[in-house]
Amino acid sequence: MGTAKLALEDGSVFTGRSFGAQGEIDGEVVFNTSMTGYQEILTDPSYHGQIVAMTYPQIGNYGVNAADAESRRPWVRGFVVRELSPRVSNYRSESSLEAYLAENGVVGVTGIDTRALVRLTRVQGALRGILSTTDLDDASLVAKALKSPGLVGRDLAREVMPREATVWEPGLDPSFLFDASGRGGTGAHPVAAGAKRPHVVAMDFGMKWNIPRHLVDIGCRVTVVPGSTPAEGVLEHQPDGVFLSNGPGDPRPLVEATDAIKALIKTAADSRGIPIFGICLGHQLLGQAFGAQTFKLKFGHRGANHPVRNEASGKVEITTQNHGFSVDPSTLPADVIASHVNLNDQTLEGLRHTRLPVFSVQYHPEASAGPHDSQYLFDEFRTAMG
Repeated sequence: MGTAKLALEDGSVFTGRSFGAQGEIDGEVVFNTSMTGYQEILTDPSYHGQIVAMTYPQIGNYGVNAADAESRRPWVRGFVVRELSPRVSNYRSESSLEAYLAENGVVGVTGIDTRALVRLTRVQGALRGILSTTDLDDASLVAKALKSPGLVGRDLAREVMPREATVWEPGLDPSFLFDASGRGGTGAHPVAAGAKRPHVVAMDFGMKWNIPRHLVDIGCRVTVVPGSTPAEGVLEHQPDGVFLSNGPGDPRPLVEATDAIKALIKTAADSRGIPIFGICLGHQLLGQAFGAQTFKLKFGHRGANHPVRNEASGKVEITTQNHGFSVDPSTLPADVIASHVNLNDQTLEGLRHTRLPVFSVQYHPEASAGPHDSQYLFDEFRTAMG
């Protein structure tokens, strides 16, 4: 391992040892509080444009494998850990984390004080940074960090969304499902022969693969279309339900997507009773389509242990989250209500139209990795489709 440096726009510089690919990259430096699930984090397209630091002290001990990928490749700009595990020990492992990052061109750094880095970003907020194994001059790196573009105002979703419509077929792996008692299951929603399979058209802004797997598992046919598809293009597929996926970055530049969703609320949900369900960026875009404002959070919510209260039931769900922007609930119209609230900072975590079959959540009910408290939302979507 050679030397690697992480420099931030505030002038802070952290020195550690490089692993994975060699090179230099810029990105917004954020942290994730998950203890496991690093491969899912690496391959989540919502992290496009970001350098991710893990708060758990040792990462990499169970390796990586093809089954845990959430997209076709890693999307993080860089990866920061306190200690890279020197040994990989898991029967499912197919490669080490270090080899996986090297193969996919992701620069990593280990051996820095991640506690100090996280405390800094919690106080100052997410910061622009440069991670380099080639330029090790502190002043030069800080100057580059100050010139890096950041996330605000950039349409990053266009860089990760698919180019054409496809049919999605795989469901959840039965060997990793669990029933209410915690015992292994064989599939939560078996589809009877000849039963109607409602057709979901998923607008993909950078969708994690576990989302369409869940849609298939509840008995749906799934067609995935680019998030840039206009409303009439979505309706050409004759959907019984429309899904709005997660994705990276700032929702405000996605004007065309917001307009398309606004049209779908009128032509699909209102005129035809077709339900619309959004997650993460899809939630933010839905909020904008209703006329609400979105804003950047100080340091975002990223991890698999965030408490959220369901306002209808009063129950608390432990959720998986990954977002740096939020919908301002004070700007929602009167016929759209807050359905879920974050118990750490009281930000909006879900919304629901009072008359139309339209709802969304800011967090990830499909988890992967993370708790399964919120999977009932997929059942609600299935029920709404009839």
